[in-house]
Amino acid sequence: MTETPQALTEALIDAAQKAGADAADAMASRGTSITVDVRNRALEQAERAESVDIGLRVFLGRRQATVSASDIRDATVRALAERAVAMAREAPEDPYAGLAGADEVAREWDVAALDLEDRGPEPAPDALEEAARRAEAAARDVAGVTQVQSATAAYGRDVVHLATSNGFSGGYARTDHVVSCVAIAGSGSGMERDHDSDGRIHREDMRSPESIGRRAGERAAEREGARKPPTGAYPVLFDERVARSLIGHLLAAANGAAIARGSSWLLNKLGEPVLPEALSLVEDPHRPRVMGSRAFDGEGLATKRRTIVEDGRLLGWTLDLATARQLGMRSTANAQRSTSGTPRPGIWNVALTQGDASRDDLIREMGEGLLVTSMIGSTINPNTGDYSRGVAGFWVEGGEIAYPVNEGTIAGSLPDFLRRVTPANDARTHLSHVVPSLLVEGLTLAGV
Repeated sequence: MTETPQALTEALIDAAQKAGADAADAMASRGTSITVDVRNRALEQAERAESVDIGLRVFLGRRQATVSASDIRDATVRALAERAVAMAREAPEDPYAGLAGADEVAREWDVAALDLEDRGPEPAPDALEEAARRAEAAARDVAGVTQVQSATAAYGRDVVHLATSNGFSGGYARTDHVVSCVAIAGSGSGMERDHDSDGRIHREDMRSPESIGRRAGERAAEREGARKPPTGAYPVLFDERVARSLIGHLLAAANGAAIARGSSWLLNKLGEPVLPEALSLVEDPHRPRVMGSRAFDGEGLATKRRTIVEDGRLLGWTLDLATARQLGMRSTANAQRSTSGTPRPGIWNVALTQGDASRDDLIREMGEGLLVTSMIGSTINPNTGDYSRGVAGFWVEGGEIAYPVNEGTIAGSLPDFLRRVTPANDARTHLSHVVPSLLVEGLTLAGV
């Protein structure tokens, strides 16, 4: 058997039909990854992995079953299909299960326009080691840094293909280059740690290893001498590095699976304000050279740009076929999946409206309060949106950063404070989630 992902999906569909399935879809992926870690100026670990994974979902009426394997021999493919059909016979009926209609699946798309693959040569392990060494050396050179916990350079390439028994067949290749560094400042109980990293599809878009290591070191050194923040109600500025988690909670609450379960604080909130009137949240799965871009989703539907929040008001849910059927709606082409699981609704690329002010402008505006640069743990009530998280960052006095803080806790009503966020203009536009720093007035802060 030809072992391309496309050929594997075709073989799986054929085997499923021969085993008695009414319908089926199949996914196959072939991946290569190289990871090199450096520590204390020496190579700590070098790892290369190559994998092939296949997954098959079969339908008998409204009954479905999913199986997966990493063995791609013909006998295994046949056995996998027979096992899936046998499992489907015993599965309960699901009134919402099923493939997209033949008239719903994507027929034309342009994967090349998304530019998801770096066609340059695979980087050699010694080149990755050199990049990691450069990042570590730059971090070590920062005053106050006592050690570098890790410096890593990695590369990956995946080829993925999806096929369905009703005519869809499509795939793509994607690459990623990553350099990361974790630095530690101080010693003993006063040690503070921070990091920096960059991940891109194309190597030529990467920041230099020196800039990554240096920024990791600077961030760690800036945290030396941290103390607990005061307790009270203060303005809180969520740094761009962590602000997207707030929007992530909003997106999770707008996920069709949560809405269908009735376990979302956004239930019955379509058309209502969820952000300030000046802000919109737009999903665009067609941005070139961005990790979250896709021409079609995990069920073969054509992806498209859509507005999730417009002028502060919630316009719609994130849906795959099953949740759309359950809610009496149409899929938004947001099905995500792996070879071992059924599709589920997920987000591609999103961007929140940026403001006019810089982060420094917002620091001056807040006067006294907390700049959050990292968060620990997460407690959010999915039904009410009550929110509590451990935080660290910097205390602001007189509109300027005064000293580092840690071991603080912020709490509030997420639905309430999302409606009064003020955005900065510092979002990194190459990321899949483009969210700037966000200022929130009057959050409850627990510290000393």
